[in-house]
Amino acid sequence: MRQLCHLFLLPLFLSLHSEAHASQKCAATVSELGAMFGDQTFPLKWEETTMDDGKPLMMSITEVNGSLILEFTKTGEGLWMESPGVICNTGTDLEARFTGEQIRLGPAAGWVLRSVSRNGVKFTLTRLGSDRLRVATSSWSGIFAPTAR
Repeated sequence: MRQLCHLFLLPLFLSLHSEAHASQKCAATVSELGAMFGDQTFPLKWEETTMDDGKPLMMSITEVNGSLILEFTKTGEGLWMESPGVICNTGTDLEARFTGEQIRLGPAAGWVLRSVSRNGVKFTLTRLGSDRLRVATSSWSGIFAPTAR
């Protein structure tokens, strides 16, 4: 009987989930991203300030042919990761999701990133005031400061 009840409730939960997804706002361009952050001068270049190896990641957000590109470069080591995609508002944070097929890893990508990125990566971007941004995945997070507007 309990299983039968769950079967009847499943469509309700799925419809609620899809409605929440449908109303989610996403940015595919730099101007849309600025509007989501409520700041048209939102910085597009960021430097990690919480690294423990003295080689900060540099994050840049660019727009190519109407699509956002998120790129991470490890200072002194080269490309860490880059991927095209959209950045979506998830309430208080922004979220960038990339499939394994979208991601291009560089020579600076370690084995952890290589193994978790096969199935795709989700980055959560949290604004910490006007001059800091937390970037986090399931296996890493860092605080970034803008290098250019």
